[in-house]
Amino acid sequence: QVQLVESGGGSVQAGGSLRLSCAVSGYSTSNHAMAWIRQAPGKEREAVAVVDDDSRAGYANFVKGRFTISKDNAKNTLYLQMNSLKPEDTAMYYCAADGRPKATIAAIDVYGMDYWGKGTLVTVSS
Repeated sequence: QVQLVESGGGSVQAGGSLRLSCAVSGYSTSNHAMAWIRQAPGKEREAVAVVDDDSRAGYANFVKGRFTISKDNAKNTLYLQMNSLKPEDTAMYYCAADGRPKATIAAIDVYGMDYWGKGTLVTVSS
């Protein structure tokens, strides 16, 4: 049984930082692309960052230079370090497994990922 469990969300003021984690079981982060996807209230889902089997990362333009995606294959855990947070980053953040070993940010299907976590809420106040 595949499980993805996010943690690390919370409330922070603009300019602050948070680190999200996603513990994965029943599925190998070393063999698959993994992504962070977010959804703000009343808005469509959007891909934030992706890391492939070789740990190559891709980012949405709106987070480049502020967010860093990484993974620890030994721990089967995905991370998202978020710095310089803005109120518009407020959203539910989901960890998701792509199913393919390689994926670019443009190739992420935000409604077609193989597995999803339940999400962790990030709230950024101004």
